[in-house]
Amino acid sequence: MTDLFDDLPVRPELQTVGFYNLENLFDLIQDTHIHDVDFLPTAPKRWNHKRYDNKLRKLGYAISNIGRRETGKNPAIIGVAEVENKKVLNDLLESKHLAPLNYNYVHYNSPDERGIDVALLYDQDVFTVTHSEPFSINLMHDDGSPDYTRDILLVSGRLDGEEIHVIVNHWPSRREGEKESEPKRLVTSAKVSEIIAGLKLNNEDAKVIVMGDFNEDSNNPGIRELVKTSSLFNLMETLRSFNRGSTYYHRKWDLFDQILISTNFFKASSTALEFSSANIFDEDFLKTFSGRYKGTPYRTYVGRKYNGGYSDHFPVYAIFKKG
Repeated sequence: MTDLFDDLPVRPELQTVGFYNLENLFDLIQDTHIHDVDFLPTAPKRWNHKRYDNKLRKLGYAISNIGRRETGKNPAIIGVAEVENKKVLNDLLESKHLAPLNYNYVHYNSPDERGIDVALLYDQDVFTVTHSEPFSINLMHDDGSPDYTRDILLVSGRLDGEEIHVIVNHWPSRREGEKESEPKRLVTSAKVSEIIAGLKLNNEDAKVIVMGDFNEDSNNPGIRELVKTSSLFNLMETLRSFNRGSTYYHRKWDLFDQILISTNFFKASSTALEFSSANIFDEDFLKTFSGRYKGTPYRTYVGRKYNGGYSDHFPVYAIFKKG
């Protein structure tokens, strides 16, 4: 693959913070504690080493270039969703395009029934972790049994020397229907607000970045409530449109992948990080290049059919400036 981003000037005053749903990044080893049987060599999807290595290489290339057009360098922080475990994260960071970089990650196993978690990748040259913690969501099925879902991940640290708090999310899906599943996302939204309130108890001027696959657009109740309760600004609000989004479903673009920030990132300062711009990372190499789904995310699988792409989501990202 030729590098589309050669010879771009490095902008040391800029840093990229992004989010990417990696679409079922599973290893090939069966874990009897989760439902991972779809991603085994013996399954109908025929998941194997060649396909796994191809996905790792492609995801690594995509991740390393998020925000590069603006900054001339790899992103400082990337939240990710749909990773099975630490093994897949280690393999991802050891893949061709990420191995030369100084990335590490924060990950906790969550109780999600499918075994997919969130995690945070970060460039150790510019971000130092000072605290991390998972938060569980207590949900119930209609029969009163526990409905296990992804944890929310809080990572606090110093980006270019300044304290920030990053909250990574993958809210409950719409598999049961949008309205039927909405109460679960409202419970999750309230948990995020609770986490932010705790941060502000320690420091009323805490700088907070909330990111994730929310399975909601910016105008849906869970996101609206989160913005209102926690005084956040949704950077994706102005990017929503009829012909652009982060994922495409039922002939419709959605922008379920979003980044929200506390409003103190808008304070102009010569010494503090401030918000500069935000975008969807929908470069042509991440798109299906022909057929009825031309221009939509070039995904790994379409149903059971191996497609050989990256993910069924585009990444989203924000650029922050210091000085």
